[in-house]
Amino acid sequence: MNNTKLLNKRRALLGPNVPTFYQHPVHIVKGEDVWLWDAYGRRYLDGYNNVPHVGHCNPRVVEAICTQSRTLNVHSRYLHDTLVNYVERLVATFGEGLDTAVLTCTGSEANDIALRMAEAMTGKRGIIATDATYHGNTSLVSQLSATNAPQFGFGLDQYVRHVQAPDSLRIDDPQGLRFAAQVQAQIEALERSGIGFAALVVCPLFLNEGFPNQAPGWLQATEQVVRAAGGLLICDEVQSGFARSGSHFWAHEKQGVKPDIVTLGKPMGNGYPIGAVVTQADTMARFRGGYRYFNTFGGNPVACAAAMAVLDEIEQRDLQANAARVGQLAGELLQALADKYSVIGDVRQSGMVFGVELLADATALTPAPEFTDQVVEAMRERGVLLSKLGLHKNTLKIRPPMTFAPEHLALLVSTLDGVLADLLAQA
Repeated sequence: MNNTKLLNKRRALLGPNVPTFYQHPVHIVKGEDVWLWDAYGRRYLDGYNNVPHVGHCNPRVVEAICTQSRTLNVHSRYLHDTLVNYVERLVATFGEGLDTAVLTCTGSEANDIALRMAEAMTGKRGIIATDATYHGNTSLVSQLSATNAPQFGFGLDQYVRHVQAPDSLRIDDPQGLRFAAQVQAQIEALERSGIGFAALVVCPLFLNEGFPNQAPGWLQATEQVVRAAGGLLICDEVQSGFARSGSHFWAHEKQGVKPDIVTLGKPMGNGYPIGAVVTQADTMARFRGGYRYFNTFGGNPVACAAAMAVLDEIEQRDLQANAARVGQLAGELLQALADKYSVIGDVRQSGMVFGVELLADATALTPAPEFTDQVVEAMRERGVLLSKLGLHKNTLKIRPPMTFAPEHLALLVSTLDGVLADLLAQA
């Protein structure tokens, strides 16, 4: 089926406004490691997808899924070893205190549970998030997004307050004190309203916000504000976790903070649906006592087998060190492009996530979202997949599988060099 017919069929069967990547969507039929192939046999370098955390169709993960599927896959309310064995290994990667977990199917579910835990622990409902974030799409969690909030939401938006996302290019806040003050102001507003303050939810690397450059420990001042107010700190590590930051297994460690709750999702099973909420024993006990929660598929044997295989790959192939090496090289190569093209206003890099912010006016720091769109589309046309994000939608987001190697990076950067040269020549 050609792309036009496939798009028309999607609209007819799935309804309008179903999102796709790119102006001319790619019809993907095969994946292997950092590569994707479309229906016409063209190969693409995947510089975007974090779902195949250890590479598309990773052999170890595929074998684990097949082996467990041939043996058992059943409701998680039955006893099975794979569930407790995986959780035991997962929580061992965290610091002291984060020693219990709920397994889910998605990060959205995980964040929804985290908010319930915050209400159970504090007796309050007020949640604070940034104005350029995304944490999922349940009725409650979707309200955390100021830019993607739904038109309808059961009135749940009354419980959410937003603070300005950090912006290392335009806002001078080297120690995070300004951000902490904003959080403090919203805490006070929630308390005055009678709703009260329950939790702050952040991605430790602020990835959807454009992953601004921050010194280690930048979030510590905000953590102190949250603690003083009796609230909980929830770190959404769906994108930033599982060694992606390179320097640490979990990005909150890089920030030097100790969250009360950590939520996980997409990369856990390398494409097989699984998510998690990791927290402290007292928080878990309060949650379990206050909600009759169960999840039919959360923590099922096949999902746990896939997730265990992902941990094996990260450990045995030392992918955290690979993220650190490739990330550092990416920063150097992107900086060389920034020295060459004034349209690049800032280079962003934290382990195996990197990119550049593109500007229409370097002096005025004016964002260039339309030009960024052109770059993303031109990269796709030349066989490299990436995306954009940030409050101004002008930051290139390069977040490849953790198996991304220097030769893959060289291809991506040389392609970006050519795209920028051609687009700027046409301007």
